[in-house]
Amino acid sequence: MTVDELWQLHERLSQVLSIRLTSEKRELEKRLAQLRREKELRVSESSEINPAPRERRKYPRVFPKYQNPNEPSETWSGRGKQPRWLTAALKTGHTIEEFVIHKAEPDHSPARRRV
Repeated sequence: MTVDELWQLHERLSQVLSIRLTSEKRELEKRLAQLRREKELRVSESSEINPAPRERRKYPRVFPKYQNPNEPSETWSGRGKQPRWLTAALKTGHTIEEFVIHKAEPDHSPARRRV
């Protein structure tokens, strides 16, 4: 084959490949659009089935166990990170037992059992 014939063959192959690539691209785009529509339908159906989110579980209130003697409104339940006033006091040599809130009078009634 001559160089001109080879060049014409190259151009023809390029044209055929270009046509095939564009047609495959169109088919893939159609399929992608179809999948998106199906996904939207599934999401809308599932939202109709479960429209309301689950309610958050109610946890019992945790009462404070420690109190700052200098500022009685500052309390700590003993959960989570220690407050700054308590860490500062512990660094100065105090013990955590010094900050415990004592109940006025303990309850001596017999405990009830749930059945």
